[in-house]
Amino acid sequence: MILRWRGDWLAATLVVSFLIGGPAFAGTCGNGANGFEGWKAQFTQEASARGVGPRALDALARTRYASKTIAADRGQKSFKLSLDSFMRKRGANAIISRGRSMKQRHAGLLSVIESRYGVPPGPLLAIWGMETGFGGFLGNQNILSAVATLAYDCRRSEFFTGHLYAALALVERGMLSPSDVGAAHGEIGQTQFLPGNALNYGVDGDGNGRIDMIGSTADALASTANFLRAHGWQPGAGYQPGELNFRALQGWNAASVYQQAIAIMGKEIDG
Repeated sequence: MILRWRGDWLAATLVVSFLIGGPAFAGTCGNGANGFEGWKAQFTQEASARGVGPRALDALARTRYASKTIAADRGQKSFKLSLDSFMRKRGANAIISRGRSMKQRHAGLLSVIESRYGVPPGPLLAIWGMETGFGGFLGNQNILSAVATLAYDCRRSEFFTGHLYAALALVERGMLSPSDVGAAHGEIGQTQFLPGNALNYGVDGDGNGRIDMIGSTADALASTANFLRAHGWQPGAGYQPGELNFRALQGWNAASVYQQAIAIMGKEIDG
């Protein structure tokens, strides 16, 4: 997912403040590949001074400038569509149809999640379907390279610096492999969390003792519910525009058409 930056600004800031302390990295950003390796050397030195461990630093050293990430970042157009056009483009009817099927298939898991977090199946399944086609396509870009490139790029360097530190923390905690792939902006897993949110809201939904938002549907959906609860979701309240829980959906994504689409599809899935 791309435009989730409203809520993610806080996540990125929390990562910098609580994990590393002090101000965000002040290295020289750039607007092309030529300065990336020099910037990375500066960042590595500062990250090491702030306590980032050798496993994460080695992963950072192997990152490469992600030109496809920059192209995607410059080419976001679907969020400018009307709601009807956006829903057609994103296949809303197919998401609703398959979402109803997935609701039956994962009924036990979804019931546990709702009892724990207060979030019903509809919005979770709508997000899952919208983000990755229910886990069918998680992206094809190296996550660390994508996030490092965006931290280097001048357009949103400060914002993605926090997420880069979060990604390095995920590597150190075993929640992310240096080789893992995700979406163009470094989003992780079946519901596409940026690293700061994965670090702050990721939970072990299947009870196996580790958080795997890429391989575990239970972890991905429980983490999504945990995110929504942390952003104000109240059990039993509505989530359509103007209702209490719509605010939580706004925290998930800053694009109005996305928020409305999730609300509409979720309602249809919930029935």
